[in-house]
Amino acid sequence: MTTSPLLVRYAAVRARSLALAAPLSAEDCGAQSMPDASPTKWHLAHTTWFFETFVLQAHEPGFAPFDPAFRVLFNSYYNGVGDRHPRAQRGLLTRPSLADVLAYRASVDQRMARLLPAVAQDAAICTLVELGLQHEQQHQELILTDIKHLLFCNPLRPAYHTGTEGADVSAVPGVPGSCGVSGAADTAAALVWHAFDGGLIDMGHAGDGFAFDNEGPRHRVFVQPFALASRLVSNGEYVDFVEGGGYLDPSLWLAEGWDWRASLGLTQPLYWPRVDGGWSEFTLRGLQPLHAALPVVHLSYYEADAYARWAGARLPTEAEWEHAAAHALEQAERESPCLAADGMGVAPPQPATTHALSAFFGVAWQWTQSSYAPYPGFRVAEGAVGEYNGKFMVNQYVLRGGSCATPPGHERVTYRNFFPATARWQFAGIRLARDPD
Repeated sequence: MTTSPLLVRYAAVRARSLALAAPLSAEDCGAQSMPDASPTKWHLAHTTWFFETFVLQAHEPGFAPFDPAFRVLFNSYYNGVGDRHPRAQRGLLTRPSLADVLAYRASVDQRMARLLPAVAQDAAICTLVELGLQHEQQHQELILTDIKHLLFCNPLRPAYHTGTEGADVSAVPGVPGSCGVSGAADTAAALVWHAFDGGLIDMGHAGDGFAFDNEGPRHRVFVQPFALASRLVSNGEYVDFVEGGGYLDPSLWLAEGWDWRASLGLTQPLYWPRVDGGWSEFTLRGLQPLHAALPVVHLSYYEADAYARWAGARLPTEAEWEHAAAHALEQAERESPCLAADGMGVAPPQPATTHALSAFFGVAWQWTQSSYAPYPGFRVAEGAVGEYNGKFMVNQYVLRGGSCATPPGHERVTYRNFFPATARWQFAGIRLARDPD
């Protein structure tokens, strides 16, 4: 019997979630460090809830829920489905246990394995399952960012994963060493400015392959001439901003950002404690000496914007970012067609010694100055699934690219991530832009 390709993909994505949780104790999996973060146990259950609620309930013969209470406990924000447990209280869910949640996953996986071959020719169901898998990949990234914040809040500063001597978190499937500060060059490549002509450009998803609804429709926009930095801002460069008084100079900050910074007494990035008079960085491998050459991460929009102003530059718009990333991809395809053909619209990594545009993907999400808003012609899908993105298009900013915590193959040139301006716990960094002289 031939195995359905969708079932193979389903099994692989679901297995990776369990692999990410494997280094954690049951206690780790149940705790919540802040309202914006969720326990690992909740992520494992919620992603399972998605398939049970939106796929099995509608299409499984003789459907019966694994546990009727889970419909409320693990609903995130789908008002069309019904009541929800408060987000800030997810860490209070000591029951069901982690073992119960794993049993829930196993049950739904078994039922999905029976259903998928039978519906393999139904395009609508397959599209919904793919949405569920992409949704789970988003939560895989959140598992890493949320557990990092939780472990940082622990005064013992335990590591998520240490591995064997000389190893790093790359031992965990899909978690590159850059998330754990390992194997990077000693110095950052020289920053080079790449100029782009202005004019009309096309942006947004073209319709081939998967995309979230907020990535389209593809449309035409006008951009002024601009220049984009060849790489991301490094830790060493950001140290200069910190030690040069950047956090104490209100002229560099948006008014709302300054009030936010002052109210919290912030003087450095989230995971930068002082140790023995020097800067350290808390990573997924635990506390490490700050690596000056690595890109700075875990910055809010306010911090990124203040740094850009201090550096005599600005943040790019999302149209500028996408235009430049598409250009880098096209150049990579011309120079190395076999390397660029990964099917996801992602340029292969560039060597740190070149002056090419690099690190669009797989290192850090990059803040843009663009507010998260619908593209012209955007329409919200019918039903509860239509709540996925559209209703969040207010009071948030767009980030582009992907980080070291983003699952492999999940990135796209058109992918639009979004967070409020105060969000710091994501792997978010800075790529500078500037206007012509």
